[in-house]
Amino acid sequence: MPIGMFENLAQRLEGRIVVLEPLGPEHVEGIRASAADERIWTWMWTTDLDAWLEHTFGNERLYPFAALHDGNVVGSTSYLIWEPQHLRVEIGNTWMNPSMWNTGANVEAKYLLLRHAFEELGFRRVEFKTDAKNERARRALAALPAEFEGIHRKHMVVRGGERRDSAWYAVIDDDWPEVKASLEQRLENR
Repeated sequence: MPIGMFENLAQRLEGRIVVLEPLGPEHVEGIRASAADERIWTWMWTTDLDAWLEHTFGNERLYPFAALHDGNVVGSTSYLIWEPQHLRVEIGNTWMNPSMWNTGANVEAKYLLLRHAFEELGFRRVEFKTDAKNERARRALAALPAEFEGIHRKHMVVRGGERRDSAWYAVIDDDWPEVKASLEQRLENR
């Protein structure tokens, strides 16, 4: 693991649309208010906010962020399943309040985490996975552009026993300059 990687994993990351702050107890009330819309939970691994909070705060391999817009919590995203010995990390466990859909908030959150992962932490690979049926997320990942790497069948059990096939995507350090330019252009046009 590069020196300082672990210590620098969870930092405040600032964009024009959203600010990502390491998720803490001070964000829980805002998370509860922002996550009240049931559409958020359609593709998440659970539909129970309390279970999500317990998992998010209780998982030592999860580095969650609160996404804030104008000082208010509007969503969350995380670094998870980080493998520093392989210079690999996943971005996921992401949701945004529907009021932020189509505003560039999710694009900017991904950009901030990708830039931090590649340019500050020294990761060589950033992975994403989503429910294979989640066309909205799959279109968003393809638009980054992240490389589609296939479907893992029966990859997870979610939402009380439902089988989930997962679509896997990745951005590697070789691709980062092109992906970065694409994301910056998209954000500039917002």
